[in-house]
Amino acid sequence: MESNWLRIFVLLAFCLFPAFAMTRHYKFNVVIKNTTRLCSSKPIVTVNGRFPGPTIYAREDDRVLIKVVNHVKYNVSIHWHGIRQLRSGWADGPAYITQCPIQPGQSYVYKFTITGQRGTLFWHAHILWLRATVHGAIVVLPKRGVPYPFSKPNHEAVVILGEWWKSDTEAVIKEALSSGLAPNVSDAHTINGHPGPAPNCPSQGGYTLSVAPGKIYMLRVINAALNEELFFKIAGHKMTVVEVDATYVKPFKTDTIVVAPGQTTNVLVKADQSFGKYMVAASPFMDSPIAVDNMTATATLHYTGALGSVSTTLTGAPPKNATSVANNFLDSLRSLNSKKYPAKVPKNVDHSLFFTVGLGINPCPTCKPANGSRVAASINNVTFVMPTTALLQAHFFGIKGVFTTDFPANPPFIFNYTGTVPPASLATTNGTRLYRLPYNATVQLVMQDTGIIAPENHPIHLHGFNFFVVGKGIGNFNSKTDPKNFNLVDPVERNTIGVPSGGWVAIRFRADNPGVWFMHCHLEIHTTWGLKMAFLVDNGKGPNESLLPPPKDLPKC
Repeated sequence: MESNWLRIFVLLAFCLFPAFAMTRHYKFNVVIKNTTRLCSSKPIVTVNGRFPGPTIYAREDDRVLIKVVNHVKYNVSIHWHGIRQLRSGWADGPAYITQCPIQPGQSYVYKFTITGQRGTLFWHAHILWLRATVHGAIVVLPKRGVPYPFSKPNHEAVVILGEWWKSDTEAVIKEALSSGLAPNVSDAHTINGHPGPAPNCPSQGGYTLSVAPGKIYMLRVINAALNEELFFKIAGHKMTVVEVDATYVKPFKTDTIVVAPGQTTNVLVKADQSFGKYMVAASPFMDSPIAVDNMTATATLHYTGALGSVSTTLTGAPPKNATSVANNFLDSLRSLNSKKYPAKVPKNVDHSLFFTVGLGINPCPTCKPANGSRVAASINNVTFVMPTTALLQAHFFGIKGVFTTDFPANPPFIFNYTGTVPPASLATTNGTRLYRLPYNATVQLVMQDTGIIAPENHPIHLHGFNFFVVGKGIGNFNSKTDPKNFNLVDPVERNTIGVPSGGWVAIRFRADNPGVWFMHCHLEIHTTWGLKMAFLVDNGKGPNESLLPPPKDLPKC
């Protein structure tokens, strides 16, 4: 009798739940690997000896367990960029925010469930400047049997954009911090780890994507660069944009996309040109008078059957200050906002915040190259000081003296943020200050660039949440007139957004994820200088509205 009931139960389960979520296991060994680029070699930190690192594959609703073992001399932590980490903040990864780092010889198993997400994200180291080489893709496929909301591609490929320094990147930032000045820019950009032929290394090969005539390819483009936004284009081919930051968008065609560090973009490319080879190019976007690496990384789109000796069809990179090209792409992004994938934009706002983001100058008696001062970065004039105890542990266990919850909702003083006359003082204040939010509160955050030292585009990443980009503009935000033009119907949904150079951007989100969530500029040098803060989201009252307890193997400081 019991066996009959068991058979009925199993049959019902298969009928009602045909697509079971899986548990996926990965092992990341963090190791040193001697690597040659630009005709010179150096040891780099890698995962499993690969650069870029291995791709994590999963489906929506899958459980993922990744054991990270640290075999190098540095402390290590890994961030799963864009994964919401609902109630699982212990697995988010930023060192000293949600965990103490994994010390040399130690390990930690990151455990999380991918809930309500599908698309392209990525993982990277979240300590020091290790993410220069410690990064890789996360591909979250739809639930089994659920189609893409666009024409199914015949093939897919991951395309990771990055930067390469001939020097040790840890030495680069160490020298910059001791001098008080900006670090040296990278020596090359990379496409899937390869710069392509360079002036000082013309024999160097690049990445090749083989395509068959008439087929459609989905490229999952990721910017894993440390400090530079990048244009991406393919000679002779249009791209149809279908997704950014693992959220579907209304499809549109373009010949150039721009991707900031921390952002992802999925594009469809049809191999509809004549047999041959076509250049793929990644080049810098910088519309401020700030030094960048001017090297264009190149790869090849190679039609199968085309002879290797055939000449490559070239494409010109946009000028590095091509703001109009960038805006043409960014202003075309709209959430799909379909019945299946609605844009749930908060219409009412519980917390209205106004954050200035930018640079400053603080005294540094030992910084002789900078005449006794150093460049600093801040949000609302607060340069964030990293704690030595992880913030999430301090919050969960009630450890006093680690942080305060008095982060200012508005700038401490008002001035013409984008004007040419700086404020009387360029100094910032230091502190480990968080902004506290009740569970499920709705937040509108306007981020305003400042022209102190120089206006600059800041790609801001918020951990633990997606948000809707409801508005942006150039100049100073006007709280009376600008909100009238907000898009509350189908704004693009992202986890990383650029604050325009000399302008502002407005986002909205719902604080439905309890824990401590880092928000910072994804230009690594600005994060290092202090352009970061964190939100503390309280537990709710329901059974699934509280942060889960920490795992037993959580690293210790």
